[in-house]
Amino acid sequence: MRNPLHRPAPSDPDRPSGAVRVDARTKKLTKRLQAGEIAVIDHTDLDRVAAEALVEARPAAVLNAAPSVSGRYPNLGPGILLDADVPLIDDLGPDIMRLHEGQHVEVDIDGEGDGAAKVRVAGESGVLAEGVLQTRRTIEAAMDAAREGLSVQLEAFAANTMDYLRGERDLLLNGVGVPEIRTQMSGRHVLIVVRGYSYKEDLKALRPYIREYKPVIIGVDGGADAVLEAGLKPDMIVGDMDSVSDKALGCGAEIVVHAYRDGRAPGLARVEELAVDHEVFAATGTSEDIAMLMADETGAELIVAVGTHVTLLEFLDKGREGMSSTFLTRLKVGGRLIDAKGVSRLYRARISGWQLSLLALAGLVALFAALASTPGGQTFLGLSGAVWDDVVNFFRSLVGLAPSTPSV
Repeated sequence: MRNPLHRPAPSDPDRPSGAVRVDARTKKLTKRLQAGEIAVIDHTDLDRVAAEALVEARPAAVLNAAPSVSGRYPNLGPGILLDADVPLIDDLGPDIMRLHEGQHVEVDIDGEGDGAAKVRVAGESGVLAEGVLQTRRTIEAAMDAAREGLSVQLEAFAANTMDYLRGERDLLLNGVGVPEIRTQMSGRHVLIVVRGYSYKEDLKALRPYIREYKPVIIGVDGGADAVLEAGLKPDMIVGDMDSVSDKALGCGAEIVVHAYRDGRAPGLARVEELAVDHEVFAATGTSEDIAMLMADETGAELIVAVGTHVTLLEFLDKGREGMSSTFLTRLKVGGRLIDAKGVSRLYRARISGWQLSLLALAGLVALFAALASTPGGQTFLGLSGAVWDDVVNFFRSLVGLAPSTPSV
């Protein structure tokens, strides 16, 4: 497994260089990004999930055509890259996206000045694009400005919530539009896995629960691959199928393709090409929403969510106005929903294995001391010693050795 905090150090920290991987969709780029390469993205308000995926790939640098912090809200991604010592060059403009996959580039960083950075194609003298190196100081200043404008985003979020409620009230209140599915969830626990915040840690912490309750497992897009990576098998895969692997789609799980209300389903062609049986669920909102709504509508006893969005900042950090649908979906599901987020921290063991072993040894010593101090205990120890001697002598006789001296 790759260590997300370790990456090959460039020969010159002020001039990272390497082959580029280019994609306007960060989550698609991280699937093919290799250690030491340079990621070229176009991602306004870089979110936490995208940043963690970039860090895990260990790039030499990240070049962003857009500003990683627009000031709309205090997004979490840039700080994650800085913590992992991955250089982040921001606001390079659309020209940087004209690079071809595999081209080698060099980034000149002005370490003495204002953090300006210039990107050149290797072997060429001209400058392709100019941007700004993000530092701890620039990120903190942008975060302070974003917090001041957070009230505007809160008002927009509330307005989007009302729009979603008006458009999807029949689905939310009466389950109108939920497809017929073969996976039986009535009276069972359902585990919904999204490849989001802390999903690896929480899946690991939930292993005893999964073994005992054997819940129905739903992978949401790339969450299906997360389930497989954890050594489990999803019973259902839900999503627009843009970030789930062919391996997951072919694992035998029931497939539900998330479509827009106007009937468009970008992932439908891919599923049909793989000749996989599927259902289509047309609904506004996110794929994690429709997974929860299906579980609720089909009578799940309990819904456990891994990697989903909980707080307002997480909704905004997802970068979608439609995240207001998740807020209403959670209200609809109500007391059946339990978030596994942070469960790995909640149940983190505070006593190490060697401490438990030492405690057990101390208990045994105390037990023998108590037995040796009473007549009955002394008789018990004597009889135990005699039985032990008989057992040892029996095995010694089997291998042709002389009997051992009896215990005193």
